[in-house]
Amino acid sequence: MTSSSTRPMVALAALGAAFVVMGPPGKAGDTMTPHSDNGIITLPSQHSVDQTVEKLQALLRAKGVMLFALVDHSGEAAKVGMKLPPTKLVIFGNPKAGTPLMLAAPSVAIDLPLKILVWEDGQGKVWLSYNSPAYLQQRHGVPEALLPTIAVVEALARAAGVSSP
Repeated sequence: MTSSSTRPMVALAALGAAFVVMGPPGKAGDTMTPHSDNGIITLPSQHSVDQTVEKLQALLRAKGVMLFALVDHSGEAAKVGMKLPPTKLVIFGNPKAGTPLMLAAPSVAIDLPLKILVWEDGQGKVWLSYNSPAYLQQRHGVPEALLPTIAVVEALARAAGVSSP
């Protein structure tokens, strides 16, 4: 339940989220396109969104990494009568690894757990997007020694996007 004073903030947040996912108006119409200049790394996937998410979930299980949530943005959009290309956010982490990060740089908690967005653009191409570990390090002052803890996101995204041998 939102009060009348928080409704404009909720609406503004929703518009902001749409801008981030869809990009600025007038750029390639209303199709989703990858961005590369904002601390977000975007890699192509050789699979559908669902197959990429399944592969990512299997990798997480194999490495003993906790899946905190799977947000089906396109599924939720469909529930309110809106169309969004397949778009899912995988939220994952390991409290044993993340806690030392938050102790060293408390603000990093706003970007943890780690996330990988798996999405399809207007041409049917599937992408994986995630925060650059270097961006997170700079943004929050994460000590160099703890950088590998967040850099795991890169290996997971790359492995989820490629075909199996």
